[in-house]
Amino acid sequence: MASKLAINSTIRLARSGIEMPLLGLGVYLNQDSKPACLAGLKNGYRHIDSARMYYNEAQVGEAVRESGIPREQIFITSKIANDEHDYDVALAAVDDSLKKFGFDYIDLMLIHSAMSDKQHRLATWRALIEAKKQGKLRSIGVSNYGVKHLEEIRQAGLEIPDVNQIELQPLNQQKEIAEYCKKYDIVIEAYAPLMRTQWNHPEILETAKKYSKEPAQVLVRWSLQRGFVPLPKSSDPARVVTNAKVYDFELSPEDIARIDSLDRGKEGTITWNPVDVD
Repeated sequence: MASKLAINSTIRLARSGIEMPLLGLGVYLNQDSKPACLAGLKNGYRHIDSARMYYNEAQVGEAVRESGIPREQIFITSKIANDEHDYDVALAAVDDSLKKFGFDYIDLMLIHSAMSDKQHRLATWRALIEAKKQGKLRSIGVSNYGVKHLEEIRQAGLEIPDVNQIELQPLNQQKEIAEYCKKYDIVIEAYAPLMRTQWNHPEILETAKKYSKEPAQVLVRWSLQRGFVPLPKSSDPARVVTNAKVYDFELSPEDIARIDSLDRGKEGTITWNPVDVD
């Protein structure tokens, strides 16, 4: 599989049945995201990951329109903010995001985190199910959900998420969550796949040198070959382009295993990673 990967490679989401591009462009902390989005779209990206709390949905929508690429060829994600957990509030948030993007539908809407309580999480999830039925969302999922939060949905007898977006990089490989998601055909999107440039590890630097690649490219390739959907982010258009140049090489099983060995579990967290909230 790995050697056949290309920038237009996709994965089919189990519940919605739609295809999601394997490589996404993250726009977190980029409130001037249009240049990065336009550079990405011009150079093959077809997946952009935004969120209501990023405050750049309007810019992403403008970039999609200015790109000249048909809307249906671009996969757009957003996320319900942590203070929008409730049925009516979440439904209103979906409508507001559609307005900000200037779209008729959003390809994937996630609950940004589990940071409320069981009652509000499930009410928000029911709202996303309803918005999907109404055709406003093509697929639905969650972000920063641990096994406990995923089990709440399953035990409530509700539709299982198509996606769980979590911090996942060599230092924090989220093995328990990853095993659960694999069991229930939940695609894992990996945010912070570039480790926020914390690359000073021989396992990464020596591998990059071996393949004549940058550490960021090795990390994106590692994530793809591990079966995740990486969401590298950059506000630098040139960096956006180089981060995607990962389809002319393949990491050997030995190199994958060497990078795998960096896992420190939760001690390797480099972002907020709220997967253990009550």
